[in-house]
Amino acid sequence: MGRLSSRVAKFAVWFGAFTLIFLLVFSYRYLGDLATGHSGTLSARLIEELTGSYTWGLLFLLVLKFSRRFRIDARNWPRRLPAYLLAAVVFSLLHTTMMALSRQAVFRLAGMGEYDYGIMPIRYLMEMANYLLFYIIGVTLIHLYDHYRESRERELRTAQLEAQLAQAELQSLQSQIHPHFLFNALNTISSVVYEDPRAADTMIARLSDFLRHSITASRRQEVTLQEELNFLNLYLDIMRPRFEDRLSVEIEVEPGINDALTPRLILQPLVENSIKYAADPDSGRINIAIKAARENGSLRIEVRDDGPGLAASFRDVPGNGVGLANTARRLERLYGRNHELAMRNGESGGAMVSVKLPYHTDGGRE
Repeated sequence: MGRLSSRVAKFAVWFGAFTLIFLLVFSYRYLGDLATGHSGTLSARLIEELTGSYTWGLLFLLVLKFSRRFRIDARNWPRRLPAYLLAAVVFSLLHTTMMALSRQAVFRLAGMGEYDYGIMPIRYLMEMANYLLFYIIGVTLIHLYDHYRESRERELRTAQLEAQLAQAELQSLQSQIHPHFLFNALNTISSVVYEDPRAADTMIARLSDFLRHSITASRRQEVTLQEELNFLNLYLDIMRPRFEDRLSVEIEVEPGINDALTPRLILQPLVENSIKYAADPDSGRINIAIKAARENGSLRIEVRDDGPGLAASFRDVPGNGVGLANTARRLERLYGRNHELAMRNGESGGAMVSVKLPYHTDGGRE
């Protein structure tokens, strides 16, 4: 069905182009007759220009095949040019012959008698001069169109390849998160397994739930904010038995934005970083606040803690550590310049990581 539609479209373009040529040339010739006082030439001019335009249209299909079979480029034009000149002569002779025969036939069928095309050797020379102009224009347009089409195809292939490479890199970055997270989670569990076996058992169960949910969505680069918060809560369920009441996480989400799409596992490395560095040195308490809100067509997510803050060297490199480095690179791959990732010390102490993304949902970008 698709191939048939393509052929119909090509025929429509071909027919429309040569019909337009017919109308333009016919108007020029017939109005010229009227301007010089020659009346009664309407039927003759119609037949002449119809046969002239559509026989040229049929020959154009041969010119098209010839031009694509023997393409001219910067390297082969000295060899190909004589062939093109010879083809021009042959096509011109064919065109004049086809016009003469078709006009004779149509004139007779229309009851207009014999068609007088003049002295044929001279007519062949006269029509050749006229035909060469159209031949050069036609060959030039064919080469320009083919060059444009091939350029577009190369751009499309390049874009597809870049998209595939970007997707492969995103998958690679995402796959790196799991071993990193798993190593840290197992290390955390091992630190409490002898001191509190029940807590360790709970943490192992939560880790199993986290990995199960992670595998379910492993092929998606983006999930809804609600799904991402569910992932985060599973991660926190792994951490809470170790810290008990010393870990406090508050989550504030603006109403109506739970369907906004976010990169999968974007929050876990940010919260993990706070857990790792934000503990109070005396009490061991960790206070983390997470806020998500819509802001002028963007989704802003902030992770704050009340720890000692960021060292200058850490702020200079927003991707320190495997988790944060992957976060920065994934955001770059997913959104290019249409995102922000900022790390700074809070005004009242502690550290804050802010992520700003284009706001969009499964229904489309907004």
